[in-house]
Amino acid sequence: VLKLARYSRALQAFGAVMREKREELALIALFLVVMLVVSSASMYFIENEAQPGVFASIPAAMWWGVSTLTTVGYGDIYPVTPFGKFLGAIIALFGIGFFALPAGVLSSAFAEQLHRRREAGRKACPHCGREIE
Repeated sequence: VLKLARYSRALQAFGAVMREKREELALIALFLVVMLVVSSASMYFIENEAQPGVFASIPAAMWWGVSTLTTVGYGDIYPVTPFGKFLGAIIALFGIGFFALPAGVLSSAFAEQLHRRREAGRKACPHCGREIE
């Protein structure tokens, strides 16, 4: 399947964009992991007394963190305390923003890639720089 990239300009562009923006995407992934750990730990400390069976540990609270940050929100685990509900809403809003970041990075990189391809396809006069038709 990966050999198809040799024959597809779109897959070649996708590979070039991923290579070009790998540092930004890695940084966004690191922020998401940190956000998951911080939000899960916060919710564990807030909700553990009210729901010791649901928020039994920080790793158990990470299931809630993943479903909240990805805005899936299955509804099987949710905060019941007022402060837990408030913090859950804030975390969900941050999750929407952080998951939108890679889409923005990739779309701008694809636009740059298309612009470079168009510029490379044009022929210009070496003396004056005007486009040759």
